[in-house]
Amino acid sequence: MIRTFLEWLGATPWSVALLESYYVWPLVESTHTLTIALFVGTAAMMDLRLMGVSFGSVPASEFTGRMLWWTRAAFVVMVVTGLLIFYSSPIRYYQNIFFRAKMLLLVVAGLNIWLFHGRIHRKVAEWDLKDIPPRAVRVAGAVSMTSWVLIVVFGRMIAYNWFDCDLQPQPGWVNWASGCVLTGE
Repeated sequence: MIRTFLEWLGATPWSVALLESYYVWPLVESTHTLTIALFVGTAAMMDLRLMGVSFGSVPASEFTGRMLWWTRAAFVVMVVTGLLIFYSSPIRYYQNIFFRAKMLLLVVAGLNIWLFHGRIHRKVAEWDLKDIPPRAVRVAGAVSMTSWVLIVVFGRMIAYNWFDCDLQPQPGWVNWASGCVLTGE
């Protein structure tokens, strides 16, 4: 059912036009890359502060207050352009093992953000001025930093997918993880 929908989506005139565009496609892809750099850069700075590695002289609330707007704005543009990139070739991305790993890590990063802002950051007044924040804060920063580094790595690997469903034979686990539909099944 998902595959049928994605095949339909990829065959829509707008999807085909986006993928074949000389100007829009490079603009979307470049904007995605640039906003990833802005988002990951600002998130990494906040994560370093949360882990107590850097920016210890700046109160955590002030640091996040100044950086969060940029991080959120970059995230919105990054998601919109990412959805457009997916829309341009949905089956190719859906059956890409690196894309799937990236999506799984996005869920992990999202849960970490939800947990941090929903629980841990509410007590920021208790640790705001400490050079070394409490353990829960440092763990949230480390999970965030690790998640976003891996998201960038897996995102980059999408273009170099040597586990394409079209390249058979592949190990069974690769076909399973990529959601490959093999003919003759």
